[in-house]
Amino acid sequence: MGYALVMLAGILQGAFMLPMKPLRKWVWENTWFVYCTAGYLVFPWLFVLLTIPHPLTVLATTSLRSLFLVEVFGLGWGVGSLTFGLGVSRLGMALGFTIIIGLAATAGALIPMVVLSPEKLAQPQGLMTLFSLALVLIGLALGAWGGKLRAPAKKAAEGSGTSGLEVHGSFGVGLAICIASGLLSASANLGFTFGAEYQRRAIEQGAAPTMAGNALWAPLTLPLFFCSAGYCVWLMKKNRTGKLLVLEGTRHYWPLATLMGFMWIAGFAVYAPGARLLGSLGTSVGWAVMMSTMVITANVLGFITGEWKGASRKAFGFAVAGVTMLILAICAVGYANRL
Repeated sequence: MGYALVMLAGILQGAFMLPMKPLRKWVWENTWFVYCTAGYLVFPWLFVLLTIPHPLTVLATTSLRSLFLVEVFGLGWGVGSLTFGLGVSRLGMALGFTIIIGLAATAGALIPMVVLSPEKLAQPQGLMTLFSLALVLIGLALGAWGGKLRAPAKKAAEGSGTSGLEVHGSFGVGLAICIASGLLSASANLGFTFGAEYQRRAIEQGAAPTMAGNALWAPLTLPLFFCSAGYCVWLMKKNRTGKLLVLEGTRHYWPLATLMGFMWIAGFAVYAPGARLLGSLGTSVGWAVMMSTMVITANVLGFITGEWKGASRKAFGFAVAGVTMLILAICAVGYANRL
């Protein structure tokens, strides 16, 4: 059951942007505004209210230091999440997810070690983490080269639509955005590390241990909401695209964008009890399984939905090699956490 839950979490996280593909009458800021409102604001608070007794007491009894650190790292995660959407819209689900998740998984393991236990860098755990980082860099290089070879063919094959999730824009800019997103998204792991007090307070108030992690979602995702929603509102005002939200024939876009938000936060909510059921393996193998499942899911969906249509066999081969290296890197991170 533990493995089933962490794999389900990976599938939800890897597929959450799929509903964005058919929203062709909306531009990026329309979809992302509805998604971030649902995923970063509404559903996290709903999960807290449904699973955490006395949530306001939990917040009131948590130290100011923990509150401050969670919001700071939440802000970093917010910028990472914002650039996630921008990067994947340029490179596609397959390549974009691979680069961002590969970097986030490795940096998420390395940064806490450097900050909290720098002495471990010279120990087997630190050396294995550094080795996994080298695999990430190799995977990024292979995937980037495959994406560069794909770009001309994809540009010629692109259809109409402004949308939601069409591969567009400069490949170099998209690559830079994805790399920045991957590094900034590691702030999520730091937020969890320094926000452990929330979970302790939730258990003290009667929350089930498997659900205590939900106490952290609402405060941690608030900066994500303000970063993304603020940027989307600015874009809609600048580009005069806010009116597209009520465009005729787009009523069904709202539930699809809301579904994106539900899938995103549900992935994190499902992972917590799954990792706990794995016992001592939860923080190592469980994390590696979820990350690997995310990468595989995004790449399979990207291939099925035609993101590599028209690309040469050579370009596809480089991309597959890059994905393979990144999955190996994620597994190496999981193994390093057991040392």
